[in-house]
Amino acid sequence: MSANLYAVFKQQFPKDLSNPFIKEARGSVLSYAEVESRSAQVASLLQSLRIKPGDRVAAQIEKSAAALILYLGCLRAGAVYLPINTAYTNAELTYFLTDAKPALFVCDAIREKSLRASIRECGVPNCFSLDAHGRGSFAQQALAHDTKFKTVTLEAADPAAILYSSGTTGKPKGATLSHGALAANARALHAAWQLGPDDVLLHALPIFHTHGLFVATNTVLINGTGMLFHDGFESDAVISDLAKATVFMGVPTYYTRLLANPALTREACTSIRLFISGSAPLLDETCNAFKERTGHAIVERYGMTEAGIITSANPDKPKRAGTVGWPLDGVTLRIINDDDEPVGASETGELQIKSSGLFSGYWNKPEKTAEEFTSDGFFRTGDIARYELDGQITLIGRAKDMYISGGFNVFPKEIEQIVDAIEGVEECAVVGMPHPDFGEAGLVIIVAKKEPLDEKAIRSTLKETLANYKVPKQILQSDSLPRNAMGKVQKNLLRETYRNEWRDWLQDQ
Repeated sequence: MSANLYAVFKQQFPKDLSNPFIKEARGSVLSYAEVESRSAQVASLLQSLRIKPGDRVAAQIEKSAAALILYLGCLRAGAVYLPINTAYTNAELTYFLTDAKPALFVCDAIREKSLRASIRECGVPNCFSLDAHGRGSFAQQALAHDTKFKTVTLEAADPAAILYSSGTTGKPKGATLSHGALAANARALHAAWQLGPDDVLLHALPIFHTHGLFVATNTVLINGTGMLFHDGFESDAVISDLAKATVFMGVPTYYTRLLANPALTREACTSIRLFISGSAPLLDETCNAFKERTGHAIVERYGMTEAGIITSANPDKPKRAGTVGWPLDGVTLRIINDDDEPVGASETGELQIKSSGLFSGYWNKPEKTAEEFTSDGFFRTGDIARYELDGQITLIGRAKDMYISGGFNVFPKEIEQIVDAIEGVEECAVVGMPHPDFGEAGLVIIVAKKEPLDEKAIRSTLKETLANYKVPKQILQSDSLPRNAMGKVQKNLLRETYRNEWRDWLQDQ
């Protein structure tokens, strides 16, 4: 039997293929029968472009049903799907195209025009457009192809997708995820969250990210049910549709914004069986306030690009603020101290995992891949955690510099390299600070060479070069940065030193 992820999904399609897979907020409906026929057209188009199994298809497109059809068509043809954050600038995008060398790039028409020369320079042979309404040259080309397609037979280890995230050196790295890994994670989540035939997901997440694409969409497909598909998160629209759904997935930012809306009441949430949060730490006060307002405990889970979801709270077990649940089926987890010895309950250490949902390696970076695994095959997550007495996991922090803002990974080194290149900057350091809306946000401390710097000009440079979520919220200037005996900047001291200034800044916003 083929391990192709689409073939796995198809086994779970409802008997009546007229059942809806997607109901878009604008009123259009995509049935499972249309999923089958339209993904066949996409797969046929890919084959006509001589895109072979293992070739990459990069997509920087707005959220739409057509975008998910592109993803499913890639699976059927054996192409490796590479979703790219729509916030990335042309400068950031060029790196991905050069590194992944896709056989096809799909983007909006404006981006296609502005990047035409760069696309050629990157060696991408095919480029088509697709907009948020499913229109564009790619859609037109697909319509000309057959609605029947024999899904390519694949092994579980064959690559299905590559997701890029920045590394601590500032160089983005692509985690390669196999068909078997994505299927294993979807099955584990289906079991952990007890999804059934009556469940309907309210989907307000982006789909260029693990959370919205693999966690949300894949679990709906493995369940053979439907979802209400919002273009993005808007609290009034989400609250209005809660009565039509049974499951809602969000990042902590969504929950703080829901709580800020007086329309969020117990009555508005009566049909929801499961509220799930992930992609960033959920503050205790948010969790407690949500329970008090709605009567629902938020089920928090923990995962990462390289491993999908690793742990989750259970809908039937008590959820305590600060914990992220138990390891999923197929996950072997251990917490190791500085002497590489396992710790006991209530002791902290680095969390390491083996998992059937684990990535295959970093694209074109075998040495980096090897560095991230122990000699006995455990993946080093870089997260500091502890076991609770009931087996739940509590995350303490991250051993690496990375912080999470609004659900997206931010790596300070990437920002620091840009700031350091600005005229007049001697050095800088970027740290993540607690933020009530985004979970964490960036603070950059700059040491000027001579005269104080124009902070507006610095912010403008950063906005021109980086996705908005990476741009630090606050810019401060200092005479020096604290360093240890080895000359390394002590970022823990920076967080402590500027904690009060950060708090005062937040209160003024």
